[in-house]
Amino acid sequence: MEVPGAGYVVLALLVALFGALSWKYARRLVTVARVLRRGVRAQGECVRVETEPYHRSDARRHFFAFRTADGTPVEFEDLAGWSTTEGTRVTVTYDPHDPQGTATVAGRGSWSPVLQSLALVAGCGMAALGFAVLLYVEIFGSG
Repeated sequence: MEVPGAGYVVLALLVALFGALSWKYARRLVTVARVLRRGVRAQGECVRVETEPYHRSDARRHFFAFRTADGTPVEFEDLAGWSTTEGTRVTVTYDPHDPQGTATVAGRGSWSPVLQSLALVAGCGMAALGFAVLLYVEIFGSG
């Protein structure tokens, strides 16, 4: 039994999901680019690396900590390479007006933070565009 219009709904939800992710990562890209140009630098370190429970994937989440110029401790999550382990020393760049929301690890030794954000924007944007084209073809046909 097929539900009429279910394909349209699924494609529309995928367009919305990848569009929202693309928007989120585009905002992060702008923030990272601004902070790398004008931000304050501090020494920090990787304080924790979490893996998926029950090892269902090889995804890892990296958490970093540093102290702002006024001594406030800040912990944040950021993208990092596989070689980054707990205790790895890093340089952190942040906006003093919002250290928690703008902190990024600069000079990871692998991809730059700008390239990482740009790759996420491009990937999610292409997925949203691809699903939008499929939705259009489903609704209006190919010719």
